[in-house]
Amino acid sequence: MRTRLTLVVAVVLCTVVVLTGQSRDLREDVERWVSAHQRTVVGELTALLSIPNAAADTPNIARNVEALRAMLARHGFRTEALATSGNPLVYGELPVPGATRTLLFYAHYDGQPVDPKGWKQASPFTPILRDGRLEDGAHELPNLAARDRFEPDWRIYARSASDDKSPIVALCAALDALKSTGRAPTSNIHVVLDGEEEAGSPSMLSAIAQHRDRLKADAMVILDGPVHPSGRPTVVFGARGILAIELTVFGPKFGLHSGHYGNWVRNPAFELVRLLASMKDDSGRVLVPGFYDGLEPLAPEERAMLDEVPDDEAALQKLFGISGTEQAGLSLQDAVQRPSLNVCGLSSAFVGANSRTIIPDRAIAALDIRLVKETPSGPMLERIKAHIARQGFFIVDRDPDDATRAAHARIVKLAVEAGGTNAYRTSPLAAESRQMVAALTRVFGLAPVQIRTSGGTVPIAPFIDQVGFPAVSVPIVNFDNNQHGENENLRLGTFFTGIATLAAVLTM
Repeated sequence: MRTRLTLVVAVVLCTVVVLTGQSRDLREDVERWVSAHQRTVVGELTALLSIPNAAADTPNIARNVEALRAMLARHGFRTEALATSGNPLVYGELPVPGATRTLLFYAHYDGQPVDPKGWKQASPFTPILRDGRLEDGAHELPNLAARDRFEPDWRIYARSASDDKSPIVALCAALDALKSTGRAPTSNIHVVLDGEEEAGSPSMLSAIAQHRDRLKADAMVILDGPVHPSGRPTVVFGARGILAIELTVFGPKFGLHSGHYGNWVRNPAFELVRLLASMKDDSGRVLVPGFYDGLEPLAPEERAMLDEVPDDEAALQKLFGISGTEQAGLSLQDAVQRPSLNVCGLSSAFVGANSRTIIPDRAIAALDIRLVKETPSGPMLERIKAHIARQGFFIVDRDPDDATRAAHARIVKLAVEAGGTNAYRTSPLAAESRQMVAALTRVFGLAPVQIRTSGGTVPIAPFIDQVGFPAVSVPIVNFDNNQHGENENLRLGTFFTGIATLAAVLTM
């Protein structure tokens, strides 16, 4: 199969050689334009990053909407704010004479909440420039707004620098670059910008019914997520979903002296640990019955695609400070094709200087279950509940009253966050997938990294299901961007290359 894939790549590359040179020239022309307009592009980005954008911050969300509408209009779009039951969608439309295909570009303008105390700058919404990664000892560079030139390894630090405002700016820059060389997109371009993605996009489904005529297209291009760590242009055909659960195991109604009552009163922390241990074996395999139901062997072409992803797993282990992986022999790409079970937080009583010799009244675990297309959230939740019940726990959805405590020895409260988000995946063999890969191959002279399923969750699966056309993600930001955490950043060289990547997609 590797021989077959190599032959396909060779044929594609030969095709590149015999082209008129237009595709190769496109990259050179776009990169030349970007080099001459770095100050304008970076200035547009930093202005947008200066507007706070937590989904719950209604006044600043309104400022983002107006700024984005004005920006899209400057770059040739007809724009409007589409009302939803929550934050508006920002919509842009750019018709192309003679085009017979419509691409809908999706991105989001809201960002994760911030804790300013964790940021190494005055404010997460006052962008600063550093000469590298903060974690590597990079220094802040002054006069961001006055600079005309930016080195590839320099980084902008601000909330949403990478997730997800920079792709919006890059798309506009790609259109400008094409126009400057006398080129036009080969598809009609529609843009929809979500203002609640980081909150789970709760208003999206109802908005589809309300604005279906605006959201018609032949394919969706999702502008979210990071490129492969190799830095090569990347195409992602799907993303895992998520089911977030909080388990609270109850002990006595209040903390008890461990000397007086130890060995007599059940300790909820031990009960919780035993419950968690029942869910996974020492090799990392989840023991919940049915957890892996529905998974099928990969098609030969998909197997070959996974094997071609240039992951440097040894370098990642060194970066993360780990000596090995959870499941020996399982590659990173194979790992994200399966559902996973993760404990993302534990809490019970006190530790450190505040530690007390008590039997806690409760113990809490936060779990996230990453889903794949074959394992939707509803059936998965029922499997988790059934497993917990088989371990002897009585499941409740609120703190137990005295009657419930008297009737059951082991009680756990199970809370589900927002009902879960399902995974999505477009076949890498679909016509739209192949066209996008071919376009990037022509422009860059090398096939892009192709990811069957990304590990992160994009809460867009219901949107994709409702609109009924294929969706492919084309990320353009660096993988080490600290998204969702403090000190989020954007490597400018990756961003500038991303403009050429989007120019290739626009002309595919």
